[in-house]
Amino acid sequence: MQTPQVRTTLNIGILAHVDAGKTSLTERLLFDTGAISRLGSVDGGDTRTDTGAIERRRGITIRSAVAAFTVGDTQINLVDTPGHSDFIAEVERALDVLDGAVLLISAVEGVQAQTRVLLKTLRRLGLPTLVFVNKVDRAGARTGPLLDDIRRRLTPYVVPLSRVGHAGTARALVTSGELDDAAARTLAEVDDTVLAALVDGPPPTPAALRRALAARTAEGRAHPVLFGSALGGQGVRQLVDAIVEFLPPASEADASAPPVATVFAVRRGPAGERVGSLRVYDGELRARQKVTFLRRDADGGTESVPARLTGLRVVGAEGDVAGPGRIVEVRGVAGIRVGDRLGRADERRSRFAPPTLETVARSVRPGQSAALRAALLDLADQDPLLHVRPAAAGATGLLLYGEVQKEVLGATLAEKFGIEAVFEPSRIRCVERPVGIGEDVEEMGHRSTTGLPATVGLRVAPGAPGSGRVFSYETELGALPRAFHQAVEDTVRVTLAADGPHGWPVTDCHVTLIRSGFDAPVSVAADVRTVTALVLRRALERARTRVFEPVHSFEAEIPLNTLAAVSARLAALGAEFGRITGGDTFWLIAGELTARGVREMEPALPGLTHGEGVWWSRVTGDRPVRR
Repeated sequence: MQTPQVRTTLNIGILAHVDAGKTSLTERLLFDTGAISRLGSVDGGDTRTDTGAIERRRGITIRSAVAAFTVGDTQINLVDTPGHSDFIAEVERALDVLDGAVLLISAVEGVQAQTRVLLKTLRRLGLPTLVFVNKVDRAGARTGPLLDDIRRRLTPYVVPLSRVGHAGTARALVTSGELDDAAARTLAEVDDTVLAALVDGPPPTPAALRRALAARTAEGRAHPVLFGSALGGQGVRQLVDAIVEFLPPASEADASAPPVATVFAVRRGPAGERVGSLRVYDGELRARQKVTFLRRDADGGTESVPARLTGLRVVGAEGDVAGPGRIVEVRGVAGIRVGDRLGRADERRSRFAPPTLETVARSVRPGQSAALRAALLDLADQDPLLHVRPAAAGATGLLLYGEVQKEVLGATLAEKFGIEAVFEPSRIRCVERPVGIGEDVEEMGHRSTTGLPATVGLRVAPGAPGSGRVFSYETELGALPRAFHQAVEDTVRVTLAADGPHGWPVTDCHVTLIRSGFDAPVSVAADVRTVTALVLRRALERARTRVFEPVHSFEAEIPLNTLAAVSARLAALGAEFGRITGGDTFWLIAGELTARGVREMEPALPGLTHGEGVWWSRVTGDRPVRR
């Protein structure tokens, strides 16, 4: 059998709430298209995309994985993404490299809060999205009523492409259907041509409606809906056909341009080496190529990381050269991290919000404190949004998105590193920013307060919002030995990242070395580090800093008779209200609320709304802490 010639590439993701069946659907797609010869099972722990032992045992996908299959002349790269809200950063990283998405909904559990969060994100990004209703053969499955829920709770602009007979039984049968008058009326709300045809005639043909649906789907304004079962296989062929017909392939780009790519996943290879997954947008990547990655730190700064790609594999294809639209796995980049970019440093679709929770990890056995920190640093290298720093008494501090991450980290530390760890209760993470300008100088000699043979003078000033931590020199660069210059710069960055006058990391600041000196051959780099840390802390005290806490944009969808109770609780938590709009059965309240308020409001909402309220929020910035 001759391998079909691939002319186009389509990078898609499957997104869903927990237990909707996305890993099972991935297996089914690979099996039905001939990419694998045997179906894996989540229960059996032998699926292709849940590569970690913990993922297999827990039955949840934590890290993005890539698989590929071919339909006609289209290669489809399938990125399987997490569904749990604690791993939403993984979801957003995957979205940044996709051409389209399949949003999975269980016909039994129906529309969940996480489903609404995912579609809200997909629509905000304008990402073309199909909806696949899974588990139609399970007891309790709904089709018609679920479509009504989708229109009411997700988006009204959905067009069913298939029908289900005997739903909720093992005899469930999925058949394709022509686009009818109802589909035309839905499309008329987002397509002027269809509207004109309905008003002025002649009525649009089914073929014209499919073309209109394809065009509006590509814009992220309409969503085809298909039904089926990942386990039973019903409706999966129709889904494959719809993916090719309605999701636009990777856009044309210049293969001769300098390479532009982004790293969206990192895993360990068989020998322990790092393997990075990249999406190529422009130019070409090839094995043994010299490249420079651009990396954003947690506070918005950018650093350059030169590297050579010693190994390169094109996902779903042969050869070691990848052009625009392709996904590749690269080896040989020792420090490669998720979020690293080649070419432009700008974000393509979204900028990932940093974690807002902070906790402290301690080893149960005191002798493993150093090993615990090394293990967490190793894990943080694979996830730039898991930040690790030293804490008091040999403990290790880290930043998280949610409590489930603690469970996964604890299990990973035990199974992979043989370390048993305990975590302190999480707290909201704040940052400090300088208010004014502060200077301090420590002179060696008789005026020294430390007695160390090193002179260091620093100026601290506010930086531009989002600039992170910037370091510069007013002194002559060769005034100190290279090792001493490095000692000053490294100490400044470490000290700012540790804590400021109020106990939080300092960001958006500009630190300048304004005075330096040493006594050869007596001075050593350790003296410079000690003096630099002392001078920086005094300069920060003189500049004064203000504490900022994270703020979420939120939306709460609540029953009509609960508006007073919910708005009163939000006001008590310091919410700043935006729009409040009413429907036939629900109010929608939007606004801003601090992360502290979100932690209180989200678990309280079910009680205030008789279990019918839906909450969505996302970190969108920060504001000064109000005393």
